[in-house]
Amino acid sequence: MKLFQTIAKPLALLALFAASAASPPAVAADKIPVLVSFSILGDLVQVVGKDRVAVTSLVGPNEDAHVFEPKAADAKNLLQTRLLVTNGLGFEHWTQKLVKSAGYKGPVAIASQGIQPRSMQAEKGKGAESDPHAWQDPTNVAIYVRNIAAALGKLDPQGKSQYEANTEAYVKELQTLDADAKTQIAAIPADKRKVITSHDAFGYLGTHYGIKFLAPQGMSTEAEPSARDVAKLIKQIQKEKIKAVFVENMSNSKLLAQLSKDAGVTPGPELYADALSKAGGPADTYLKMMRHNMAQLVAGMKQN
Repeated sequence: MKLFQTIAKPLALLALFAASAASPPAVAADKIPVLVSFSILGDLVQVVGKDRVAVTSLVGPNEDAHVFEPKAADAKNLLQTRLLVTNGLGFEHWTQKLVKSAGYKGPVAIASQGIQPRSMQAEKGKGAESDPHAWQDPTNVAIYVRNIAAALGKLDPQGKSQYEANTEAYVKELQTLDADAKTQIAAIPADKRKVITSHDAFGYLGTHYGIKFLAPQGMSTEAEPSARDVAKLIKQIQKEKIKAVFVENMSNSKLLAQLSKDAGVTPGPELYADALSKAGGPADTYLKMMRHNMAQLVAGMKQN
């Protein structure tokens, strides 16, 4: 503290900053620091970058990116990163504000770039907008990881071939996942492929696998369904005898629990929609998340 009370303090402080600039944190010297918007992207970046990257997620496991509010510590993390990876498609409405307030000038990789977004009804009657939950279709995730590999390769040319090899090996795992899921779904009659979830996050999965998803909430967990919409959904559940009812790990389950009670059905195990589980949980990687969700969905739809 005496340093700031002496005449020498400007020189000492300048020397301190110079030393800091010359000697960045160990993680930055050994690995590329990458900041991602939410946990699913964190897993994908780790898969592509492996031991060449150090990944930090702004929105962690079991947390809701729809209602996330950046803090001062997040701006600090952003300024220490060399690459920011976001989903895009309007998912992280807070990203631009964070980048601007932090003064971040580094590269930003949009993982969903090149994906044809599905259109869905916007909240509060504002017409249609793009559904941002593109990762729910594993064929889209193949595009995600290739975009991530390209961004890392541009930042780190020496690791380019490794990033590409890691990516193509992972794409094969995605293809196996996709084939297994299609086999499971094919065993369920088409008229039984109906599911109720907390919010409308599974549109891409439904389109890809031929499952009809219904939700009391809209695309964002910030939306509040009207009593009329809930009553309409209850009637549909009862009329179509839908037993496959689920909540998500980052959603408020009270609404769906009440809906299930009124409709006379019991919610199944939680699904993972916009966030992974914590480490050691049933969905702590993207591949585990998708397999977990598919197992629960298939079991639920068989009860319809």
